[in-house]
Amino acid sequence: MKSEILKTEEALGFVKQTFETKLKKQLSLTRVSAPIAVLKGTGINDDLNGFERTVDFPVKSLDDQKAVVVNSLAKWKRLRLKELEVEKEHGIITDMRAIRPDEDYSKIHSIYVDQWDWEKRICESKRTLSYLKEQVEKIYQALKETEKAIHSEYEEITPILPEKIIFIQSEELLQMYPTLSPKERENKITEKFGAVFLMGIGHELSHGEKHDGRAPDYDDWSTKNEEGFLGLNGDILVWHPELKASFELSSMGIRVDKKALKYQLETTKNSYRKELFFHKMLLQEKLPQSIGGGIGQSRICMFLLRKKHIGEVQVGIWSESIKKEVRNYGVQLL
Repeated sequence: MKSEILKTEEALGFVKQTFETKLKKQLSLTRVSAPIAVLKGTGINDDLNGFERTVDFPVKSLDDQKAVVVNSLAKWKRLRLKELEVEKEHGIITDMRAIRPDEDYSKIHSIYVDQWDWEKRICESKRTLSYLKEQVEKIYQALKETEKAIHSEYEEITPILPEKIIFIQSEELLQMYPTLSPKERENKITEKFGAVFLMGIGHELSHGEKHDGRAPDYDDWSTKNEEGFLGLNGDILVWHPELKASFELSSMGIRVDKKALKYQLETTKNSYRKELFFHKMLLQEKLPQSIGGGIGQSRICMFLLRKKHIGEVQVGIWSESIKKEVRNYGVQLL
């Protein structure tokens, strides 16, 4: 007889294989190999909010030149689109594995990050909010189809995703709940609608604060979109029934062009990056226009399998106090 943990491992494999298959079909993606580390000082690694420490190490065969474990593949994928000569409206998908030592432990965070990183080549005319919404709806359709497949395989897991995902700007959300924190605003809107794409994240809102931080050199959060708001990016949020909270599954967006990159680097006081390998190529317009994002693998599994703790869907490093705490509310860590 299979143990509960072995049953969970089996279900994790089913979820990941099913969702990836459906996502590739929806977005016209081809699976490719990806690096676990890139050379330091090239500008290829994702700098997240700019203050998190990275895991780096010397490479003996390169005269001890430093390499760094990727935080995500946001910029590497765009280079790969060019190198592979991917056609417009087609893209790539890969597994990303990261170690983020500054991550605070919680029910939904560990120091290990696993996600599907995807990137799709587009033409200049597709750098619009309407196109971004179309791609979000395709991802959401893959998610709904996966949820139905899980119900067929595991009858006790009942589908809960609403028929449609709702789109809302971060500035609109602020106006709706001006006295609440960003996370509290996300909880309110996601509990109300079940599934939300929160748009325009990275720039300052009308009260002088950002909804959340974004690196200046991949998502375009400064271009005014056709609705009159700033930003061509956003997060896919769903309501997690076990956690009773908003739950982020994906961060994605249309990528910066030359104009947006220059503005965002200057605004965030990162102009020195213009001299890095990746940024030089982009400023010289040698990289394709693209849209892309990361979709959390453990996050997808947590939501679709209705798990209460990320340690139920990924093997991690946990303190004794956390192990004791989760045992008290019936959670088995992998």
